[in-house]
Amino acid sequence: MPIKIPDTLPAFDTLVSEGVRVMTETVAIRQDIRPLQIGLLNLMPNKIRTEVQMARLVGASPLQVEFSLVRVGGHKAKNTSEEHLLAFYQTWEEVRDRKFDGFIITGAPVETLPYEDVTYWEEMKAIFDWTETNVHSTLNVCWGAMAAIYHFHGIPKHPLAEKAFGVYRHRILNPSSVYLTGFSDDFQIPVSRWTEVRRADIDRVPELEILMESDEMGVCLVQENRGNRLYMFNHVEYDSTSLGEEYFRDVSNGTPIKVPHNYFPDDNPEKAPLNRWRSHAHLLFGNWINEIYQTTPYELEKIGVERG
Repeated sequence: MPIKIPDTLPAFDTLVSEGVRVMTETVAIRQDIRPLQIGLLNLMPNKIRTEVQMARLVGASPLQVEFSLVRVGGHKAKNTSEEHLLAFYQTWEEVRDRKFDGFIITGAPVETLPYEDVTYWEEMKAIFDWTETNVHSTLNVCWGAMAAIYHFHGIPKHPLAEKAFGVYRHRILNPSSVYLTGFSDDFQIPVSRWTEVRRADIDRVPELEILMESDEMGVCLVQENRGNRLYMFNHVEYDSTSLGEEYFRDVSNGTPIKVPHNYFPDDNPEKAPLNRWRSHAHLLFGNWINEIYQTTPYELEKIGVERG
């Protein structure tokens, strides 16, 4: 089944060109099934790019998915037009009475700030609490994952001496996890962050289980059964060019930055990078959506009732 998004969303044509099956609203209303309700709280500056990255992975599922774009109301976007936001986004306040089968919370360019100094931190705390009663399963990504694990468990982030930046080998720690079905024993994932969460802090919380980690970059993916939450600290959703664009941006701005590890062939920025993580990105999102489908209540209003 295709992903259902607004016909005029810029991601529509991009996804169609990549072979992702996209459904118009006109066609969707003729199908007598309940689509999965997946929300995306998009905190990234380039919202259109993030829409494409996430919709690409969500839309690869064989299930029909209705994809809703959400933003925080207490922050004014600087890199996305107001027209785009008004046309395609709802604030969290506008959707807070809804129930979602799945909800994705992205990273944000506030990683080096203390959480309490983020201008929309109070709203984020309310959103995290809301996911306990209104969302069946939450996938938190990068800063979203760090903020969520701090909010729910007090696990701190630690600054790094230099940016963790590149494509790094990872391994799975629980091959029987439903989220890792089909994963290779050894695989690679993009990393781009200035902070980290540490295994020692996570190991002190019995409800948390580390599913993926890297010898060089540490913890990557954590599962929490009670809240049906996943914490992904790296960027499995990245495009082939994302790390390169970050690198060239920093070079242009005069920001000290090393060539991303294991990204450009021969570490030569003039050579086009090869995507070595795409298949595992699709596996992770596909497994997540399949687990949602297998476990979410058919009646939306029952989502979160037992947890609330």
